Amino acid sequence: MSGTSMDGVDGVLASFPDNGPPQLLASASQGFDAALRTELAALNRAGDNELERAALAARGLVAVYAKVVAMLVVRGQVDASQVRAIGAHGQTVRHRPEAGFTIQLNAPAELAELTGIAVIADFRSRDVAAGGHGAPLVPAFHHALFGGTRSRAILNLGGIANVSLLIPGKPVTGFDTGPANLFMDMWCERHTGAAFDADGALASQGQVSEGLLDYLIDSEPWFSLAPPKSTGRDRFHAAWMDQRLQDWQKNHETLSVADIQATLRSLTARTVADAVRLHAPGVEEMLVCGGGAYNRALVADLAARLGIPVQATDAVGVPANEMEALAFAWLAAMHVAGRPGNLPAVTGARGLRILGAYHPA
Repeated sequence: MSGTSMDGVDGVLASFPDNGPPQLLASASQGFDAALRTELAALNRAGDNELERAALAARGLVAVYAKVVAMLVVRGQVDASQVRAIGAHGQTVRHRPEAGFTIQLNAPAELAELTGIAVIADFRSRDVAAGGHGAPLVPAFHHALFGGTRSRAILNLGGIANVSLLIPGKPVTGFDTGPANLFMDMWCERHTGAAFDADGALASQGQVSEGLLDYLIDSEPWFSLAPPKSTGRDRFHAAWMDQRLQDWQKNHETLSVADIQATLRSLTARTVADAVRLHAPGVEEMLVCGGGAYNRALVADLAARLGIPVQATDAVGVPANEMEALAFAWLAAMHVAGRPGNLPAVTGARGLRILGAYHPA
């Protein structure tokens, strides 16, 4: 999995017994080099010679995927011939379900060639073709893993935040809530050179501007849309953030770098909390995965706003930074088994669909 944070690739080696929970056999991560990261970010916006650049970036991405696969088979002490398939999400560079398409850069045939393992890719397109958003796709997996007698929200804090709402006796629901680490990472890197705000240290030095926070939310109609809904860097990008900060500070007090970071952190916490309270007021606990799960200040902000326990999925046996990769391994296993992987109540698709396209070894 390589997500909207665009910091690198996370992979897991897992088995999925017919009866019982998934078994995690190994995990591995590989960061992007600066050139690839810059190019992937640039390809989220219109630019010159996009088709050739996208094809070359996809090959660069797949080279990283192949390194992760090589690490996984070594750490898992298996031979590549024992691996049934690779679930490879690709790097999202356009997500426009309202226009009927979503684009994840990938080169799955090349990945199959490099690894000698079959590849399943392009998970989102079939759901979009059926009238859905193609996202989020993880609620079905979250339900399979965490569904039970307890009302839970499973929150992924990557570049974008998405939530799965698991309420016993009710259909599973889930949707994107807006930016998670995206703006915090942008602001932190711009002003400190660090790729992210480790443990929320920069934000903790500042004070939240409630006025700016209200403006960021009120100025974006997307936040008030009802589910099903999804989003990405098409909507929430650097220009979105910069224009709003500029407009706000024309007529208000000048805020410090730390104050703005604190406010961006609260943008994530408040939009998540508002969405959960509105759509699942009976939730008893929240489990958090993705990189943001390790931002203690953000987790504390969420817990304070929701008034319920909020903890990383590590506490229930799945490391937070491995959850998304495990979800796409599960979706690949569903494809191999000929079983649907989407939830129409989540994505808005016309029905259940088998997701992904198969590329043999």
